[in-house]
Amino acid sequence: MSQLVPSTTPLRTFEDHEDAVRAVAVFPNRRRMVTGSYDKTLCLWDLETGVVLKKMEGHSSEVWALAVSRDGQIIASGDAGGGLIAWHGETGESLTKPIKAHFKGISSVDFSPDGTVLATGSRDDMKLWCTKTWQMQGEPIYCGDVNCVRYSPSGELLAVGTTNNLHIYNPGTRERVASFKGHANWNYSLAWTPDGTRLLSGGSKSDPTIREWDPSTWQQVGHPWEGHTSYINTIAIDPTGTLVASASTDNHVRFWRLSDRRNIGIFEHSAWPNTVTFSVDGRHILSGGEDKKISEWAVSKGTHSKILPVTTAYHACATGDLSTAEHLLTQDIHTDANDYTSYAHRSFVMARKHNWDHALEDAIKSVSIQPSLTGYISKGIALCGKGYVQEARAAFDVASIFVKEDPATSQLLLLIKAIALVNADQHNEAMLLVKELATASPDADLGCRFVETYLNVQLGTKALGDARLDEAADHFTAAVNAGAPLSKFVHETYEDLTLLFDWDLEALFLTAHQKRCQAFFSAGKSLKALEAYNYMMDAIDESAKASCLVWSNAFKQECSAVCAANGDAALAASDYDRAIDLYSAAITLNSASTTVFANRSKAKLGKMLWMEALPDAQKVIELDSLSSLGYKLKHAALHGAQRYDEAIQTFQTMLSKLDNAPDIQTQQLRQQYFRPSQVERAIRQVIDAKLENAPLRVLDTTTGLLCDREAQISAFKSRTEYKELLSSTVMRPDLDTERIEEVVRRNLQYAMLSHRWEGREPLLQDIQGKSVYESKLDSVCGMTKLRSFCKTARGAGHNWAWSDTCCIDKTNNVELHESVNSMFVWYHHSALTIIYLSDVPPSSKSGALATSAWNTRGWTVQEFIAPKIILFYQNNWTLYLDDRTPNHKESVEIVQELKNATGIDRSAVVAFRPSMHGAREKLHWASTRVTTRQEDIAYSLFGIFGVRLPVDYGEKQDYALGRLLQEIVARSGDITGLDWVGKSSVFNSCLPASITSYKAPPCQLPSLPEDEIQSLVSSLRKTVTVNFALNIYTQLRHMSAPRFATQRLHLPCIAFDVKEVRRVRSPDPEAHFTYGVKADGLQDLLITTEETLVQFWPARPTERHIILVRPWDLSLLKLPDFAEPAEFMESSDFQHDTESEEDYWTPPSSPSHDWSDDYPEQQDAFDIESRAFRLLVRLGQPFSAFLLAQQRSGEYKRIASDHDIIGRVNDIRNPMDIRTIEIL
Repeated sequence: MSQLVPSTTPLRTFEDHEDAVRAVAVFPNRRRMVTGSYDKTLCLWDLETGVVLKKMEGHSSEVWALAVSRDGQIIASGDAGGGLIAWHGETGESLTKPIKAHFKGISSVDFSPDGTVLATGSRDDMKLWCTKTWQMQGEPIYCGDVNCVRYSPSGELLAVGTTNNLHIYNPGTRERVASFKGHANWNYSLAWTPDGTRLLSGGSKSDPTIREWDPSTWQQVGHPWEGHTSYINTIAIDPTGTLVASASTDNHVRFWRLSDRRNIGIFEHSAWPNTVTFSVDGRHILSGGEDKKISEWAVSKGTHSKILPVTTAYHACATGDLSTAEHLLTQDIHTDANDYTSYAHRSFVMARKHNWDHALEDAIKSVSIQPSLTGYISKGIALCGKGYVQEARAAFDVASIFVKEDPATSQLLLLIKAIALVNADQHNEAMLLVKELATASPDADLGCRFVETYLNVQLGTKALGDARLDEAADHFTAAVNAGAPLSKFVHETYEDLTLLFDWDLEALFLTAHQKRCQAFFSAGKSLKALEAYNYMMDAIDESAKASCLVWSNAFKQECSAVCAANGDAALAASDYDRAIDLYSAAITLNSASTTVFANRSKAKLGKMLWMEALPDAQKVIELDSLSSLGYKLKHAALHGAQRYDEAIQTFQTMLSKLDNAPDIQTQQLRQQYFRPSQVERAIRQVIDAKLENAPLRVLDTTTGLLCDREAQISAFKSRTEYKELLSSTVMRPDLDTERIEEVVRRNLQYAMLSHRWEGREPLLQDIQGKSVYESKLDSVCGMTKLRSFCKTARGAGHNWAWSDTCCIDKTNNVELHESVNSMFVWYHHSALTIIYLSDVPPSSKSGALATSAWNTRGWTVQEFIAPKIILFYQNNWTLYLDDRTPNHKESVEIVQELKNATGIDRSAVVAFRPSMHGAREKLHWASTRVTTRQEDIAYSLFGIFGVRLPVDYGEKQDYALGRLLQEIVARSGDITGLDWVGKSSVFNSCLPASITSYKAPPCQLPSLPEDEIQSLVSSLRKTVTVNFALNIYTQLRHMSAPRFATQRLHLPCIAFDVKEVRRVRSPDPEAHFTYGVKADGLQDLLITTEETLVQFWPARPTERHIILVRPWDLSLLKLPDFAEPAEFMESSDFQHDTESEEDYWTPPSSPSHDWSDDYPEQQDAFDIESRAFRLLVRLGQPFSAFLLAQQRSGEYKRIASDHDIIGRVNDIRNPMDIRTIEIL
C-alpha cells in the first residue's frame, strides 16, 4: 500500500488567538465552538460564519483545558496556574470568579454526563466539583501526575491517565476499580467510544501509539495503533463511533478507522497540534495548536504502436483532423463490415470528439465481431467517458488477457486505463495505479511520469477553477517535478497516448508551468510565483519562451506590482525578511522605481543590514538626486555601520536638500531635524553641567595621562559613542536630553581613590605630560599603587580616575582651596570610590578593616560616607573578604564592621547628606582621627557640614576648627558643638582647642516620660501662677538665635550667679583642680578644671563675677511642627546624579534671626498655657551647663572643665535670669 500523503490545506481556519490553541470543544447545537489558548483567553465562535462571538477573559495564566457540558449550558476552563472558571454556555459570561482549584496547572477537565459534577486533573491530584455550588466534593483523589480525565458515556466510570498508570474509578464511591500500566511512560490522552465498550489511550514520545482497552476485562485489544512519532496530545472519536482522530506533537492529526485500526488520512499542521475534536455531525475535524489557529478539515468518504497502426487515419488523428480520420475509418467499415479494428479505431476518434454514445457503440461492435486488445481498450475508454466506471474496469481487465507476455504493452494498457479513469473523475485511483506501476516496473517510469504530469495538470486545473489555490499549486508543482526533458518524452512507445487523448507534450508542460505560476500568484504567494516563473524560464527553450512572450510580460508586470504592494505590507508589519524578498522580486521583475529601492533599503535597515542597505540608498539618490529621502536612508545606513563621520556629512547634505526644496511642504520637513552644531551645543551644556561636580583634573585610565576638563571633553568627542550620539540625535524631533545625559554620564563618570598616604606619593609635577604606565616612572614612590588604582578603575568600566596625590596642583592656592571645598561633592558624584587598605593583607578575616590605619585618618571619613558606591581592596588589590557585592555599602558584614570601628551609624554610611544639624555627633566621628597637617582635621569636615570656607594652611587647628564651628553656629543656630570637655580655643573660649575634645560621646540626659510630665504639670499648676509660667515661656520664646560676630559668641541662655567657689579634695589624684560650686537657684555641684579659680564665698567675696549658664535651645519649646529650619534641611534629591553643588551649600541665615516669628499661626492653634507649664517641667530637669567668668571689659570667657557640668534648679518657681551673653 502506498504511503499516505498528508493534507496541508484545511477547509478553513479560525484565527483570533494571540498564542497557541490548547483546547477546543463544540456545542451540541452544532452552531458554536469554544477554544482556549496560551494567551489566557477563551473564544466563543460561530461555526457557520467563523466569527468570534465573545472573547472570554479572566484567567491569569495560560488556558490548558476546557470542557462543555452535554447540554451546552456550562463551560469549564482550567489554567496553568491551577485556576478554574465556570462560564455560561450561551452568553460566555463567567459564572464564577477564578477558583484556585489546584496548586499546579490544570491539565484536564471533564463534565459528568448529567453535568452535575466536574472532574479536574492536575500534576498534584484529581478533584471533583459540584457544578451548582462550585465547591469541592469530598477530599482530593491522589493518583499521581494527572494528564487526562474522562467520564464514560454512562458516567459510571472515570478514567484517569497519569504519568505511570491508567486508573479507573467509580466516581460515585470514589473507589479505584482498576489500575494498569497502559503505555511505557506517560498516559497522555484518553477517549471513550460512544457505547462505552472501548477506551482509547495515547502515549508519549517514548511510546507514541494508541492502545485500545476492553472495559470488561481491562485487557488491551489488538496491537497498538502505530503512525505517530511523538506525544499524542488528544484523542477524539466521532459520534458514530467509527472514526478516530488523534493530534500529536509530530505536527500531524491522524484519521483512523476504528473497525480495522487503519490510518486512513493525515492532516498536517505547520506547528504541532495540541487538541482535536469532531464536529457534532462527524463530517469535519477541528484541530488547534501552536500555529495559534483552529483548522477545519473535511472527513473523506471513503512502444511500438500496437493499438493504432500507422495508417492514413493515424496521420489524420495526429494532425487533429478528426473528421477526415472518421471518414477514412467509416470507408474501411463500409468496405468490410466485419473490420473490428476499424470499429475500435473509430471509437477512439469518437472519444476524442467526446461523442461517447457513438464511441461506445463502435467499441461494442468491435468486440462483438472479434474480441481484441484494441476493442476492449476502446470500450473501456468509452465506458469511462459515459461514467460507467465499474463496467470500464471490467473492460480493461478483459483487455489484459490479450497482452500475453508483452511488458511494454501491459504498461501501456495500464497507463491508458489510468488516463481513462481520470476522464471518469477517478483521479485518486488513476494516480494510485500510476504510482504502483512505476514502483513495480522501473522500465515504465518515463511513461508513468508523463501520465502523472497529465493527471496533476487535470487535478490542478480543477482545483484552480474551484479556488483551491494551495492544492492547485501542489498539483502543478507535482506535474512540473514529474516531468523530464521534453525530448525524452517524445518517444514512439508513448505516441499512442497523444493520439488517443489528443495530448500536446510541449504544451502540456508549458501549461503546467504557467498555471503553477498563476496558482501561487492567486494564492497571494508572489515570491513563490516568481520562483516558479524563474524555474520555468530556465526549463523551457527559446521557442517556448517566444510562444509565451505576451503571457510572460503580463505576468511580470502584474507580479511586480503585487510584490511591491505586499512588500509595503510586510514592511509595515516589520516583517523585514519578507519585505526584502518581495522588493527584491519586484526589482528583478524590472521594477526600478525610487520607492521600491527606498523601501528595500528601509527593510534592510530594519534588519540592521547596514552595508546591504547602503547601495539601495545610493540608488535612490541616483534616481532622484533632488530628493532628501536617499540621503536620509544613506545616513541611517552609515550610522548603523558606525561610519559616523560620513553619516553626519550625509545628514548635512540632506538638510541642504530640504532647505532648497521648491515646495513649502518639503521645506517644513526641515523643522523635524537639528543641525549638528545645535546638538553639539546641547551636548556641551550637559557636559559642562556634569563637570561642575567633577574634579578639576583626572587620569585617563586607558592612556594613563593626566587630563584637565578640556582634555576630558576632547577625549570624549573623539570617541565613537560621542559621534553616535551626535549622529542619532540630529534625526530626532526633540533633543532627547535624557539620552544625552546618560551618554555623557557614562563617558565622564570617574572613580575616586581613598587611601592612606605612605611617605612620598606621586605628585602632579611627577606625572604631568607622562603616562603613569610608562616604565620610566617606576622609580617614583607610590607609582605601583597609582597604576593599580587606574587599572582597577578601568576594569570596573570607568574611563577616568582621581587620586588626591597627583590630581591637585598643591602649589596653586586657588586650586587647592577649590579642591578642599569641593572634595565631598566630588566623592559623592563619583561612579565608584575605591578604598585601598595598604595594611590589610590578602585573605584577611573580618575585623582587619576596623584595625586598618586607614580608619584613623581624618580625610577618610568623608571619603566613605560621601560616595554612593564604595569597594574595599586589600593590599594586593583583591576585594576585602572576597565580598563580591557590587557596592560594599550594601554589605551587611562590612557596614557593621565600619559602624563598630567608627561609631557611625549604618544609615549615615549608606545615605549620608551634608548638614549642620547634629553637629556634635559628626564632630565625635572625627575626634579620634589624625591628619598630617593639623588644619586638615577641620578642612576635612567642610563637606560633611556643607560649608565653604577659605583654606589657610598655617593657621593651626584651633583657628581652623574655630572658624568651622563659628560658621555652623552662625548659619544653623546648632549649639551642640559647644558640648565638649578639654581645653578652650584661643579662637573663642566656648570652642575647643582640639577635635579630641569631642572624644566623649555627646552628653545625653534622660528625658521624662509623658505621664510623668503630665503629673508634674498638674503639681505646678497648684503652686505656680499662670502669669509666671507664661512670662517665662514668652521670654524664652522671643530669644534671638545664637550668633557669632568677630569671634564673639552671642549666646542666649538662663544665667545663675555663682555665690561660692571652694576647692575640694579630688577623689582622682591625677585630676586637675576640683571645686565645689554654689549658684543661686541651683543645686550644689563639683567642677574639675585645669584652670585655677579664685575661691570665694559670702564671707569672703570677690570682685570677679562668675556665672553658670544654661544655653537656650529652642527645641525645649516642643512646638508641634518644630523642625530644622528649611535652609538647613538636606536636599531631597541629594542622592540623584543631577544635583549641583548648590544642593549642599545653602546661604547662611542672619545671625540676628528671631526665631519667635517662625510659627505665627501656631499661637492660636495650640494651648500656649499648657505649653508654658510643660516648659517649666523641662526646665526643672538636669541640664548641661557652662561656667563663665566675666572679664574686665564686661564680656565673659568660658572656664573649660574636664567633665560635663550637669546643673539642676532647686525650685522652678523662682525667677529666672534670661539673657544673651557675649562670650570671648
